[in-house]
Amino acid sequence: MRPNGRHTAGASQLPAIRVWAMCLLLLSAVAMSPTTARAAPSQAAAATTHVYLLRGVLNIFSLGLDTIGARLEAQGIPVTVANFVSWSSLANEAATAYRAGRVKTIILVGHSSGATALPDMIAKLNQLGVPVKLAIGLDSVFKTRLSTGAERYINIYIGDGPGEPVRPAAGLRGKLDNVDVRGTGVGHISIDKNEAIQRRVIAEIDAAIMRSRAPAPVAAEPGAPRQARSAAAAAPRN
Repeated sequence: MRPNGRHTAGASQLPAIRVWAMCLLLLSAVAMSPTTARAAPSQAAAATTHVYLLRGVLNIFSLGLDTIGARLEAQGIPVTVANFVSWSSLANEAATAYRAGRVKTIILVGHSSGATALPDMIAKLNQLGVPVKLAIGLDSVFKTRLSTGAERYINIYIGDGPGEPVRPAAGLRGKLDNVDVRGTGVGHISIDKNEAIQRRVIAEIDAAIMRSRAPAPVAAEPGAPRQARSAAAAAPRN
């Protein structure tokens, strides 16, 4: 007996249906992939950016910053990885490069005590007349108050751990985002090494560099009127 025609047609179409289904799945995966969707900065914009990554206490608990730095360098973005105690000398170094025109975009990233030091470094750079495009703190361990501006400050912290949200001071310039990642399985020691967190940090850095052609907020300059410098002068010292 000849097989039923409807069943024969269904069997013949099955391989084609499977092919179409696989194509749709592949297209969906590409559309959802953050690494595919994220555009990399131009070579010129990357070359005139400098990212300073501040480790926490000792130099053995923030090694995820080294991985982030290596990934940024692979994109042609210059980086400096150092312990947080060097924040003041690094600010001087960044200001010198900015004034000489070698660096146009300054970005700061810190973990633990390195995150706690970020507001101090931003305040000093602003006092030196240098704008900060982006600062990202990973689980700052002490109460941190942001008095003066990076264009954008992102504080990624673990709300039920040792990390703290960053508090805005009155008259804060720039955008402050506190991002609580409790319940995601990351801990204070692992937050800088977590793949999803690293991807987020790199994506935010790339986006900031892409925006770097837009005018940055005017930072307080040496010799500016007292009221223009008051926010930077009031920055706490942790």
